[in-house]
Amino acid sequence: MNTKPTVMKFGGTSVKDTEAFGRVAGIVAAEGGTNPVVVTSAMSGFTDALLDAFDISRKGDASAGFTSLGDHFERHRAVADSILGSKSKKAFLAELDLAKEELSGLLMRVERRSLPLQMLRDAVVSYGEQLASRLLADVCKEKGIRTRQIDARRLILTDDEYGSAKPVWDETEELIRLELKTLLDDGEVPVLGGFIASNRAGETTTLGRGGSDYTAALIGAALGAGEIQIWTDVTGVLTCDPRICSDAKTVEVLSYDEAAELAYFGAKVLHPKTIQPAVDYEIPVRVCNSHKPSERGTMVLAESGLSENRIKSIAHKTGITILRISSARMLGSYGFMSALFQVFERFRTVIDVISTSEVSVALTLDNTDSIGKIVTELERLGRVDVEHGYAVVCIVGEGLRASSGLASRIFSTIDDVNISLISHGASSVNLTFVVSETEVKEVISRLHGKFFD
Repeated sequence: MNTKPTVMKFGGTSVKDTEAFGRVAGIVAAEGGTNPVVVTSAMSGFTDALLDAFDISRKGDASAGFTSLGDHFERHRAVADSILGSKSKKAFLAELDLAKEELSGLLMRVERRSLPLQMLRDAVVSYGEQLASRLLADVCKEKGIRTRQIDARRLILTDDEYGSAKPVWDETEELIRLELKTLLDDGEVPVLGGFIASNRAGETTTLGRGGSDYTAALIGAALGAGEIQIWTDVTGVLTCDPRICSDAKTVEVLSYDEAAELAYFGAKVLHPKTIQPAVDYEIPVRVCNSHKPSERGTMVLAESGLSENRIKSIAHKTGITILRISSARMLGSYGFMSALFQVFERFRTVIDVISTSEVSVALTLDNTDSIGKIVTELERLGRVDVEHGYAVVCIVGEGLRASSGLASRIFSTIDDVNISLISHGASSVNLTFVVSETEVKEVISRLHGKFFD
């Protein structure tokens, strides 16, 4: 390979219907350079439908679960009918029929619980990416691009943590290089589904939330890509949620650190896992709009420089719960924080924001699935208060921690709003605070008006 490949990942909204599939083929031809590698998510809505079918089957009605997928099968058929020639259409529809047969059998196994449910769940949900990658490869071929569908499960080897599997990097890197470099050298364009992988036993696993982005990053890292492109339905990373501020602007350049903070605290276009392989191998990540491919979007680099007002973007996350743990035993006790964190580790629950004093700790959670058990455990350490209905606001920009007076300008803009918790200084690129969920839109609107208008 003389030219570094470009890894192009397309999200579900970029492959949602016939028009979208045709548009993606055009983007691959125009924007992919000489060595594109294409990664696709499932058709928008199909993953959720597969999860719903799994749940219906788990409750005892596999037939109804399978029937609920009918409209989504027809969406795939409609794309094939509209774009593919007779020979390739026949081959794809045979593949679709086979997938339907296999899914029906898997859902029956779910109903009978004949295998571990998490294993079956990953197997069921994998069909979104399997079908999308086959269909996209055929559509691109119809448009004159020499594509080859590759099953990502042959490339990405993971542990056995179904639902959120972790890649075994050394072996995954070797598999990607062995499988894809020859194709690229021969001028073919690999097309594969993101999100899906397999363990050493050959069983299907999935990479969890943001998994298709992660697949693209892993492939980019293994191949030494010149650029990883994340194609979505917005033009890059914006200065805030456009549903709150219609005048939100595209951020031209972000650092890896800034992008990771924004992604973690609610920005929907990038997932934190995407960033790490790019950081490790210093690969630029570009966030693009598949509806406006001529607009360059946001470039994410190792360093981005300071913006004029120090703030690049404002992210937020709703549905936040605050836990406050108070105990006189904290005072001078070096083992208290360790005991506290072990509770969250046992229940695999991530803490978002934390603040401490001499005798109390306040922290936020957005996953409350195990909150009852967590509270029971924490009550052994001290008094626990639980407060629901909050939102985290995360202000991101290089140099925030070292910018004199910036915190004052931020909080004076919202001086009539009660701030329930503040975290500042842990990272050089963010200032995070918690407000009532009912006030978060007003808070962001005011801050955006102050710093971006």
